[in-house]
Amino acid sequence: MLGICAVLLCASAACTGTQTIESPAENRTITDMAGRTVVVPSEIKSVLCTSPPSTNLVYMVAPDRLAGWSFLPEKEYTPEKYAALPVVGGWFGKQTGNYENFISMHPDIVIEGYTTDGGAARATVAERQEKMGSIPVVAVEDTTNSTGYSAPIRFMGDLLGEEEQAEAMISFYEGVLATVTERVASIPDDERVGVYYAEGPKGLTTDPTGSQHSELIELCGGRNIADCAITPGIGMTEVSMEQIIAWDPEVILAGDPGFYATVRTDPLWQDITAVKTDRVYLTPRTAFCWFDRPPGINRIIGIPWTAKVLYPDLFGDMDLEGLVREYHETFIHVSLTDDQIHQILNP
Repeated sequence: MLGICAVLLCASAACTGTQTIESPAENRTITDMAGRTVVVPSEIKSVLCTSPPSTNLVYMVAPDRLAGWSFLPEKEYTPEKYAALPVVGGWFGKQTGNYENFISMHPDIVIEGYTTDGGAARATVAERQEKMGSIPVVAVEDTTNSTGYSAPIRFMGDLLGEEEQAEAMISFYEGVLATVTERVASIPDDERVGVYYAEGPKGLTTDPTGSQHSELIELCGGRNIADCAITPGIGMTEVSMEQIIAWDPEVILAGDPGFYATVRTDPLWQDITAVKTDRVYLTPRTAFCWFDRPPGINRIIGIPWTAKVLYPDLFGDMDLEGLVREYHETFIHVSLTDDQIHQILNP
């Protein structure tokens, strides 16, 4: 009897031991970037995000974990299996997200990485978590801060077990950021190029200094000449032709291909210095825009592009073609041909 009891006790202990080992293997506790304690699956296979900057971040770090897009990337520059993912929208700009749709897709986690108040505010994250029910919501900060991308990239790499990929992205980002900021730091204020960011089909909306949408102008040594109010959230403050004539930018960065195609022949724009000197540039777009829309880590390649557009002599030795190639292989998971790169840089 004593022997039988001993065997039963050992079996019971083994059983109990197995149960206590399984639980930690299924879940882990993390601290997200808003300082919240969140229990997430140990192996995260499916992720949805509430906004384009966080969606792009997940895609770039771990494309096979992304379950859906905020909006579709350009298919020509996106591997087919990822371009085929569904569009789920999110809570940004026009608020296209639907909680029931998110829940029905059964993601392992939901990433909240940007809100119209400029960050993953606790109140917003708490609301998301309440609406998402048992699906963990993880807050990721600074996905729209062009000088602070390293932290969210590293956090996402740790969260999804893609530390090596994250560090490769950070190395590229910190390299171009340091090169550009160190060189433009020596430009006197009165010698900085006056830049107008022309948005919309007529070029009559813009984003002034202080807007997250125009950050790369100042980052790359330019002087944003738009003297107007910031429109919160999606930006795009309306301005008049008279204001632009008075500002007289030396460089125009065009966000709309239609405006770019017509501005040189439009009589309204003929007296603008940037038009007279042929310094109007279309902001490149491959899978995502390089300059804005969204103002996420897709702008990393926009840092060297903007710098070279504003100061071609100062960055004459920069191998922009090589950087474009490396960026797309590392971040977009696609290889570009020489012809594609040439067409992108010479629209």
